Amino acid sequence: MQDSRQLRRNANMNYLRRYWTLYLLLALPVAFIIIFRYFPMAYILSAFKVNNILKAPWELPWAKNHGFEWFIKAFQNRDFLFALRNTVTLNLLDLLLGFPAPILLALLLNELTFKRFKRVTQTIVYLPHFLSWIIISGLALRLLAFNDGLVNIVLQRIGLDPIPFLNSPGHWVGSYVFLGIWKEAGWNTIIYLAAITSINPELYEAAAVDGANRLRRIWHVTLPGLRPTIIVLLIMSLGRILGSEFDRPFALSNRLVTSVSNVISIFVYEYGIKGMQFSLSNAVGLFQSVIGLFFLIGANSLAKRYGERGIW
Repeated sequence: MQDSRQLRRNANMNYLRRYWTLYLLLALPVAFIIIFRYFPMAYILSAFKVNNILKAPWELPWAKNHGFEWFIKAFQNRDFLFALRNTVTLNLLDLLLGFPAPILLALLLNELTFKRFKRVTQTIVYLPHFLSWIIISGLALRLLAFNDGLVNIVLQRIGLDPIPFLNSPGHWVGSYVFLGIWKEAGWNTIIYLAAITSINPELYEAAAVDGANRLRRIWHVTLPGLRPTIIVLLIMSLGRILGSEFDRPFALSNRLVTSVSNVISIFVYEYGIKGMQFSLSNAVGLFQSVIGLFFLIGANSLAKRYGERGIW
């Protein structure tokens, strides 16, 4: 027994002597995560404490209603309820319309036989990912403005009425979703193209021998091969169903569409940063995180129940 322990101890020491440099390189990112990700979690307490930024949250007294004062105030605030509705609506539209877009794009690119054209097309479609939403909002304003936007100028020249892409709530939601798909679909396509390359080519050959055309091969070979990747990305997307970007709705918004563009991140900015209600904004952020965690766990459990691997 002692000999086996000594052998195991010697093996561990030899392993550390051989690979200690790798652990040394790993120490910096681990320290970064601990310092800038885990230590700040202590300030979650401020969601249950009196609003005071000048003191550490553990030194402050508990808020009213057994510490849930800020959660109650949030759900009594009409602006928060509208922001919650808008956040869920926009994220659901992004999920329903934006999630299938990179899958379809990957399938189309995979069927291209001219490799140089395929590379050029793939490069062009994922370049918008590197543009900030400030730049995209400027482009959208120049293209989609009601009076002097390029698209509406062309529509008027051919005898059609201009469309209020950014001035009408309904049209703004459509423009918001379309711009999101245009910006991110190409980047997410890279993941699906990488997954397609891992599919055994013999499956395509067998399907072709059985008389399957291109659509049949896509349906019976490519999509089943992509299913694990699709499930994992869908679970991660569901975990962000209550999350909200700040730059995208803030850059595209204007006073005419605030009824649909004010999301939770903008509510936190207005009440937390500008209104100095830090405990309220912290409570809202904690609520988002908890609901997102429940969606993530639920989607993962549902995937495992139907035979998929999930993400853990």
